[in-house]
Amino acid sequence: MTATPETRFRSSQLEDNDGPPVNPTDNRTMGEIIAARFSRRGFLMGSLAVSAIAATVSPLALIAADEARAAEASAFKFDELEAGIDDKHHVAPGYDADVLLRWGDPLFADSPEFDPLKQSAEAQARQFGYNNDYVGYIPIDGSAEHGLLVVNHEYTNPHLMFPGIVSIVEKDGKKAAEVAPLSKEQVDVEMAAHGGTIVEIRKQDGKWQVVRDGKLNRRIMSTTEMALSGPVAGHDRVKTNADPSGAKVIGTVNNCAGGVTPWGTYVMAEENIHGYFSGELPEGHKEAANYKRLGIPEGAYEWGAHYDRFNLAKEPNEPNRFGWIVEVDVNDPASVPRKRTAMGRFKHEGAESIVARDGRVVFYLGDDERFDYVYKFVTAGKFNADDRAANMNLLDDGTLYVAKFAEDGSVEWMPIVFGQGPLTAKNGFASQADVLIETRRAADLLGATKMDRPEDIQPNAGNGKVYVMLTNNSKRKADQVDAANPRAENAFGHIIEIVEDGGDFAGTKGKWEVLLKCGDPSVANVGATFSTATTAHGWFGMPDNCAVDSAGRLWVATDGQGPKATGRTDGLWAVDTEGAARATSKLFFRVPIGAEMCGPLFAPDDQTAFVAVQHPGDGGEDWEGFGRPSYYEDPSTRWPDFKPDMPVRPSVVAITKQGGGKIAV
Repeated sequence: MTATPETRFRSSQLEDNDGPPVNPTDNRTMGEIIAARFSRRGFLMGSLAVSAIAATVSPLALIAADEARAAEASAFKFDELEAGIDDKHHVAPGYDADVLLRWGDPLFADSPEFDPLKQSAEAQARQFGYNNDYVGYIPIDGSAEHGLLVVNHEYTNPHLMFPGIVSIVEKDGKKAAEVAPLSKEQVDVEMAAHGGTIVEIRKQDGKWQVVRDGKLNRRIMSTTEMALSGPVAGHDRVKTNADPSGAKVIGTVNNCAGGVTPWGTYVMAEENIHGYFSGELPEGHKEAANYKRLGIPEGAYEWGAHYDRFNLAKEPNEPNRFGWIVEVDVNDPASVPRKRTAMGRFKHEGAESIVARDGRVVFYLGDDERFDYVYKFVTAGKFNADDRAANMNLLDDGTLYVAKFAEDGSVEWMPIVFGQGPLTAKNGFASQADVLIETRRAADLLGATKMDRPEDIQPNAGNGKVYVMLTNNSKRKADQVDAANPRAENAFGHIIEIVEDGGDFAGTKGKWEVLLKCGDPSVANVGATFSTATTAHGWFGMPDNCAVDSAGRLWVATDGQGPKATGRTDGLWAVDTEGAARATSKLFFRVPIGAEMCGPLFAPDDQTAFVAVQHPGDGGEDWEGFGRPSYYEDPSTRWPDFKPDMPVRPSVVAITKQGGGKIAV
């Protein structure tokens, strides 16, 4: 992609915003495996079985019976929200959805109030960051109503942030936007708006409030000093002019989903790192193939024009210092965040964890790119619930695995370990550090299954299952599908359900099923598989983030729905996974035009759902209600403030039941 400001004008609305497919292998795709597995079985259990029953029973009667059974068996009790598109957020009847934190909100007693016309890096460093994504909650003294909210800030949309940088011009008879280059001061604001926020919150009189003088409040930014730890720390491939030790990194970027560990630390996943680097490697540089596999450089950001570390010509090793999982000790605001290299380097989407039966901790990790892989990391050490300090370096030692899905419904977790199988000097690996720096290439050689953009992966302690969100894949070819998987150019994605053998999350084998093929079930060639009880408002596409509440129920957030793709905005859906209601979905919350639904997170008592509304107002030209490019001076919505002097602002929303009580009960 050309390194111009225009590349980020609508990056959040482009289906291909993860960059071009960069997996060069002929490893089998998930589409091919689904097709092979379900073609014969689906015919026998579907066409023949239904035909036989329909000979004596009306198909309408069968559908009515299915709908009644599903409605009665659903684990979710709420009146469904109507799908649609407008400039506001909406929640199911009987619930309140209150904006808790907005971009620019003060986080400390001495923070300046947000002034969009006088932005500075110094002010942004004391305020809530931009494009909130992952949301986590860490109780204080075990309370479900007093704790730390941890929030990732994935990236920035300068055309919505800064006044005076967009010009509207006529091109081919249509209005188009041109974006001026950013100044160094504006780049500095962007850098401060990245990273994460740790902030104390408290529920008072049924409503959540930010505690501005909370002693643990903290901003993590792309300028925060961090440490590399684990097998890669100190390796020659992560040494730079600024850090000849290869042990210290300045900052973290593109923090998408994440997690909270069983010992109460905050983990941030570095995802689309390729956009931050520009320039060219020196001719014949040894990292050229490594960077190509990650799409580096894309040059979507202008940081390299002002900071050498983002210019490959000046710091060719710098990209190897990004693409990791970052762990933050929230109990110590002065602590140095650590990039845990044992967990691999790729475009991380999330790091949700669960304690296995033997005490080891298992993290599930998606690599958010078309035709890339599903991973998990199993710690070598065991979790000690009675000694937090004993757990603080668990993530530096363990085994990273990548998934291979088979046609018979089995899944094998293959270890990514130097010296095993093809991961040897013969294939260019001299150590485990090399294997981890080039995790994608190692997984290629192991023959991992090529997936349709793996995003959030959520283990469920209640039923022992694992849910894998696969957002979409516009590049799947027609010869990779058949009647049982009619999803060439898979625009709407699907959800895989894994059951590890014996219920052991640390195991290396398991079984898999397709829980849902997403999209509009009323359009036959889409091939969606929602239950017949799912209404016209209840289906969704592009599953992205997800959550399992304390009752073991699955909630799915979407990314990429909109006027052109689905005729509805993104939102949060409740999805039944068990019994007669399995594959039934209901719409609970939807975002304003142009926004992506991130989070979600349920408080420990299930009485609050926290959701993150990211880049509201983007892509106004696709909405008939606006019909032109959306930018700072002329946004398609002024959510959440709806004031003429305030820009659109990404925000975290707290959803509670009117009168109190658990959500959807």
